[in-house]
Amino acid sequence: MPLTPEIKLATDTRDASQARVLHDIDPLIRDKEGADMIGASVSTWWRRVADGTIPKPIKIGGLSRWRQSWIVAVIAEAEAARSAA
Repeated sequence: MPLTPEIKLATDTRDASQARVLHDIDPLIRDKEGADMIGASVSTWWRRVADGTIPKPIKIGGLSRWRQSWIVAVIAEAEAARSAA
């Protein structure tokens, strides 16, 4: 999956102040929340992670989290692909 500008922005956290700003405007979400956003089960969510449709998560200890903007970008890409077809 190519990185969209939103994903590039969300993953570029070299500067601590930028990381704080991104945290304030781009929350981390759990697999259940992401699955709810796309209308799928958690097991389907993880299948989409495995096949690359959904980006791999940020790992924090034993936790897996995604930036909300990443999932919004995935949905936008799916809508664009649907419109182009």
